[in-house]
Amino acid sequence: HVDHGKTSLLDYIRRTKVAAGEAGGITQHIGAYHVETPRGVITFLDTPGHEAFTAMRARGAKVTDIVVLVVAADDGVMPQTIEAINHAKAAKVPLVVALNKIDKHESNPQKVKQELLTHGVVPEEFGGDSPVVAVSAKTGQGIDELLEQLLLQAEVLELKAPVEAPAKGVVIEARLDKGRGPVATVLVQAGTLNRGDIVLTGAVFGRVRAMLDENARPVPSAGPSIPVEIQGLSGVPNAGEDMMVLTDERKAREIALFRHGKFRDVKLAKQQAAKLENVFEQMGEGEKKVLNLLIKADVQGSQEALIHALTRLGSEEVKVTVVHAGVGGITESDVNLAMASRAVIIGFNTRADAAARKLAESAGIQVRYYNIIYEAVDEIKAALSGMLAPERKESVIGLVEVRQVFRISKIGTVAGCYVLEGVVKRGAQVRVLRDNVVVHTGEIDSLKRFKDDVREVKAGFECGMSLKSFSDIKEKDQFEVFEVLEVARTL
Repeated sequence: HVDHGKTSLLDYIRRTKVAAGEAGGITQHIGAYHVETPRGVITFLDTPGHEAFTAMRARGAKVTDIVVLVVAADDGVMPQTIEAINHAKAAKVPLVVALNKIDKHESNPQKVKQELLTHGVVPEEFGGDSPVVAVSAKTGQGIDELLEQLLLQAEVLELKAPVEAPAKGVVIEARLDKGRGPVATVLVQAGTLNRGDIVLTGAVFGRVRAMLDENARPVPSAGPSIPVEIQGLSGVPNAGEDMMVLTDERKAREIALFRHGKFRDVKLAKQQAAKLENVFEQMGEGEKKVLNLLIKADVQGSQEALIHALTRLGSEEVKVTVVHAGVGGITESDVNLAMASRAVIIGFNTRADAAARKLAESAGIQVRYYNIIYEAVDEIKAALSGMLAPERKESVIGLVEVRQVFRISKIGTVAGCYVLEGVVKRGAQVRVLRDNVVVHTGEIDSLKRFKDDVREVKAGFECGMSLKSFSDIKEKDQFEVFEVLEVARTL
């Protein structure tokens, strides 16, 4: 869960500091690190705990052999903790629980263990199969024990992979780098990835031009369970895609092109369907307001998370549609697309280039920058609340009784009234009640006291009133005077 200390725990294990550098203390990218312990190498994937990153957590669970569930001992099981448990169960991956923040005096390990039990994670001390290790990322207590548990689990599970074979793996994260082009972080799962290998992932292929480890040092090859950054791909692959090494570049290109065509067909079909559906939807919905967004993020995972988080904000009346989402800076073509679809552009850790900025300014397209997902979600929520049609509330401000009716040739019908309670204001609206039944609703035409026009008349005074386009006033009628207020709605 957010702020339960996943990154800090990893830091302690890596003996370096990263958490302070994350915006708002939230991990927004999957970081992959490998750690050498006396008994072997462990690779950690640091997944975000924020709810928007469901897809990333699910991906993380699929890639891993063992899930370390970090639960703060003072906070207990939270929504995202439950979600992580479910991901691990769905991927059939064994869990090791790390009870973090054990150094805090308000920590309550027993309570947390009980909570875990209710969600189907049975600690070993209760006869289950999930080891629970009490740790503190601050003091370093229990960390060695945790690593020991992980290596023990690995031995029990007999986790092995071939080394002398073409590499197979998975893309953890991918982005477009200004100087280096498409860069993908891949985790090798089997075999060895060497520089110069031809890799294929999804509809993207390429020759590995350079390979860096997590500390940005170049490495010639990477064995199983080693995360590396590779460059030299033809495009930005989707995070979570499988990566494989092929012997023949022509073959790789063929497969990639074929897949690309397939993707395009699907995309076009989707767009066509979207167009048709849109027509019917708009016909059916009448006045449903739509907020169009165009999202550009620095990495694939954040982009997915943003789409997921923002599209969920819609309500009955306001729909959020993402017209386009991509990785990299905001370009002129993005702004053109935003103009065509009247969208707001959201840049997450990315910026618009000069040409795009100029175009956006002249076209009046809004470009918003964020670096914390919460902020983006909150602001969009606020924008949606503004798009909701304001609620009209009425408040009754006075009650008037008709004592006499005058018919004056030039003016029409004037009612001589007595104000029973509240006030009568000029410009307010009036319901005419006859025997407590509403016979007319309209506006006040004129309001006089003796011969003078007045703005308002208070209770206990008499006044003369005439109503717009209604002359059938009888004695003993009552006028209910009310005002309509517009109240902003919230989601």
